[in-house]
Amino acid sequence: MAQPTAKPQASARSPFAGCAILIAALLVMVFLIVFSVITLFRQYAEIEKFTAATPAALETTVLDGKEADLNSLAERIERFRQELAGEGDATLVLDAEEMNLAISAYEPFKDLRGTLHVREITANTLRLEIAFPLNGKPRLPREGEGGWIKSDPRYLNATLVARPVLLSREPVLRIESIEVPGAMVPAEFTEQMSPYRIAERYLEHKALGPAMAKLTRVGIKDGKLVFSRVAGQSPADQISDEQVDRMSGWFFTVLGVAASLFLLFAATVIFIGLRAKKHRQP
Repeated sequence: MAQPTAKPQASARSPFAGCAILIAALLVMVFLIVFSVITLFRQYAEIEKFTAATPAALETTVLDGKEADLNSLAERIERFRQELAGEGDATLVLDAEEMNLAISAYEPFKDLRGTLHVREITANTLRLEIAFPLNGKPRLPREGEGGWIKSDPRYLNATLVARPVLLSREPVLRIESIEVPGAMVPAEFTEQMSPYRIAERYLEHKALGPAMAKLTRVGIKDGKLVFSRVAGQSPADQISDEQVDRMSGWFFTVLGVAASLFLLFAATVIFIGLRAKKHRQP
């Protein structure tokens, strides 16, 4: 008598769960890529509303006939440098005209020429006219252009209202507002730009870097910008880590939500796979 054929058992390892997880991972990856691209282009579309295709022509200080002012400024800066080399107090006070003169005269500040002009110093803030270049929407290269992705520049032609403060022995600008004629700058853009590390480029400069490291305070007094070192006083950050990390915190929140959605989706797929395996078993 023929023996009954044994009923095949379900494999201990069902390929369904593994394949489903792989598909889920691919779907989540595609979702994140599409989400990032859409968010990026929305951001560029918003930036175009308050930027221009060409830079504004900013006022620059002409050096002709300024020999006496230049000599006076040079003497005060040298005196400040010598004071910083010692152990006592050191102070450098500059008004708006002297700041613009320094930008026009000194080589380390050449990158600021044509992009920044100090309009005035109020009781608490600097009002800076700016023409900052920004990246426009990504596009494919035109005929004759090299590379893969290009972008046409945009320019933030605006008045920057900011407080000068000290952060990790580096003067930075805590931006209070960005004023663009005929347009509204979103608060998110202002928060992302603040603090503006205008002096970051000078950290490795052989003269400016060590001088900045010795400062204990940067601020405004009597309508003038004041750099100071108080003997025996340690530099104190005038801006919190929370303000520095505000936008990075937003990024990691979005990333965390996306990761949580992926884990939830993967867990659901595994649960469905295990139930299907259980139902196949005799």
